[in-house]
Amino acid sequence: MHTIQEGYRSMSLLVTINWDRLLYISTIVFALFFGGWLGLMMH
Repeated sequence: MHTIQEGYRSMSLLVTINWDRLLYISTIVFALFFGGWLGLMMH
C-alpha cells in the first residue's frame, strides 16, 4: 500500500509541475481535430 501511495504522490507531483504543458498539448490536439472536422463539413 505504501508503494501505491508513493507512486500516486510522484504522479501527482509530475502533473502539478507539467499541467501547463499538458494543457498546451491538449489544446493543439483539439484544434487540429476541430479544424479537420470543420474542413470535412465545409467540403
